Amino acid sequence: MPFPIRRSAPVASRHRPTTAALAVASATALLAGTAATASAAPAPVRTGDGAPVHYVALGDSFSSGPGIPDQTDEACGRSSRNYPTLVAASLGAVSFTDVTCAGADTRHMTTPQGAANPQLDALRPDTTLVTLGIGGNDLDLAGVLTRCVLLGKLAPLGAPCKRSYTLLGSDEIGSRIAATAPKVAAVLDEIHGRSPRARVLVVGYPAIVPDDGTSCRATVPLAEGDFAWFRDKQKQLNSMLAREAGTGRDTYADAYRPSIGHDACKPQGVRWIEPEQTAEAAGFHPNAAGHRSTADAALATLTR
Repeated sequence: MPFPIRRSAPVASRHRPTTAALAVASATALLAGTAATASAAPAPVRTGDGAPVHYVALGDSFSSGPGIPDQTDEACGRSSRNYPTLVAASLGAVSFTDVTCAGADTRHMTTPQGAANPQLDALRPDTTLVTLGIGGNDLDLAGVLTRCVLLGKLAPLGAPCKRSYTLLGSDEIGSRIAATAPKVAAVLDEIHGRSPRARVLVVGYPAIVPDDGTSCRATVPLAEGDFAWFRDKQKQLNSMLAREAGTGRDTYADAYRPSIGHDACKPQGVRWIEPEQTAEAAGFHPNAAGHRSTADAALATLTR
């Protein structure tokens, strides 16, 4: 999800890394420690009338690929093996501009992110394809995960994190998702205003915890009952993104369904989400295999 790596300092170059994954990894390490390689690129595919593809990638850390070798922009946590790069190569894009940046939220589509330019400034009238992976940081999911880790250490049974966000019958995370929906809609409108010829894919977030609601506290230190709750909130976020894409001319690319069974609880070589900072990726973020899966989902959506 939007699990941006949150940092208060401005970025050093054009962009900055900030992702909830690292926030969670930091909290985990602080509290005493919890402790794949991508497949070959598919053959190029054609879209629509086969016209030249001018592609711009927008989004947060789940699109930029923090920690995945090789990093092409350390400030933004952008990898040469993130899904936008794979999509561009598969499509044989004539032009490709990747401005994805860890920590980005919907504000950073039209306003600077530290030293980074507004992401929508990369759009041109001749842009024909845009991918947008955004929304998680608007919910402060980094803060949510950090709280869940802390509460999981203090109360490992039950669902203390869920209780803390649903006091007196409220649904604080659900409210944040609802408040983010019009922001996503506004970004989509702005994309089409700047690039009226563009086909836009709204890219969802892959499964971070097991889809069946089971726990793996030795690997991911949430309380037993918070795994299912966190899964439900992630699905609620993805459903909102799918609805916003479906209300206009845009298309939703489902990264969640193909990732079931490859969550952070799975062993190395099976998981597509790293449960902590590793040589493969930032903690609680997709590794190269996860980005390969998201690229495949985007390409399959484009060729339907």
